[in-house]
Amino acid sequence: MSRQPLDDPEQSYRVVVWATGRVGRLAIRAVADRPNLDLVGVWVHSESKDGKDAGEIAGIDPLGVAATRDQAAILAGDADCIIYTGPATSRPREAISDFCRILESGKNIVTTSVPGLVYPRGSIKPSTIQRIIDSAIEGGSSIYSSGIEPGFGCDLLAVAMASMSNRIYSIRGLEITDYSRDNTVYEMRELFGFGQSMDYCGGITQPGVITYGWGAAVTMVAEALGLQLDEIRESYEFAPAPRRLETLSGAIEPGNVAAVWFRCIGVVDGEEVITIEHVDRMADDVAPDWPKSRAGGIDGVWRVIIEGEPSFDAEFETGFNSTEDSTDHGLLATGMRAINAIPWVCHAAPGLVDALHIPLTPAIGSLRPHREGIATIKGHTDARL
Repeated sequence: MSRQPLDDPEQSYRVVVWATGRVGRLAIRAVADRPNLDLVGVWVHSESKDGKDAGEIAGIDPLGVAATRDQAAILAGDADCIIYTGPATSRPREAISDFCRILESGKNIVTTSVPGLVYPRGSIKPSTIQRIIDSAIEGGSSIYSSGIEPGFGCDLLAVAMASMSNRIYSIRGLEITDYSRDNTVYEMRELFGFGQSMDYCGGITQPGVITYGWGAAVTMVAEALGLQLDEIRESYEFAPAPRRLETLSGAIEPGNVAAVWFRCIGVVDGEEVITIEHVDRMADDVAPDWPKSRAGGIDGVWRVIIEGEPSFDAEFETGFNSTEDSTDHGLLATGMRAINAIPWVCHAAPGLVDALHIPLTPAIGSLRPHREGIATIKGHTDARL
């Protein structure tokens, strides 16, 4: 049996952060904070960041690593793994091409950018999956996609809970989020439809778009239970703004879309058995009758409901007190699902790695009994990094 990360928890891995948006900046901080990860490069898209110290980009003390726009230099380097957080929703073909070039260079990838890659079936067409696998085999490398959801909150958590089940009749996973502090205009406006008229016909309203994002997660849960889905269905609902809303992605006028509830549904024998749902609002008084947390919350909540013998209802939420922004904690959790998997991905056989075929990727080096921190923000130690 080959050695695994927990056989040598002090083994270190050379990593590159690819793109420095919201998750990428948090990834730099996280890598700086981990004794088993060594930041050896940062790729950036904008000229304004080219040559800047990675710590400056991430809002922490200097790290001695200069960012670069030179992809060839990154690919020719000696990194073990690339943390890919670049945008993919608006440029899926380009992201897949990036993956293939990185894999062919012999570097492993952990990514949060393409939710449909959390599992090799259910979302992305087989020819694209095979192209990625071929590139990985050519380079002797592996790729793993994850996040807080898809990647954990509605899929892997459901699989773990199902390990206590005798019979299961249905599984429901819900993400409940307030997106008013999200500034990604394309995702908010074009993909989800926030701020559009109630008859909006783009983004998730188009057949196949919801399945592209979440079909793989639904399929993973089904196949973990030994099921083959007969079909995947999609549905969505919009709710209007009761007043003008100011959000980081733009103002929403009264009567325009201010809440979205969409579902990706796995069907067996005509029954809707596995459902992943997103209930996303732009204010706490929008769509008051739609699902909330058991305590009535509408932000940073993930909930899994299993109807069966026995039945289960479990939820968790990001952030741990009222002074903290659950958006930041959700983004950090998204990045850490990928970053904590780096040791296992580096040890995996070449190909596409999914969460059913590696362990739960415990966070090696994360426990700080005395709350000390390595990374600092604006010169102050911050144990929450």
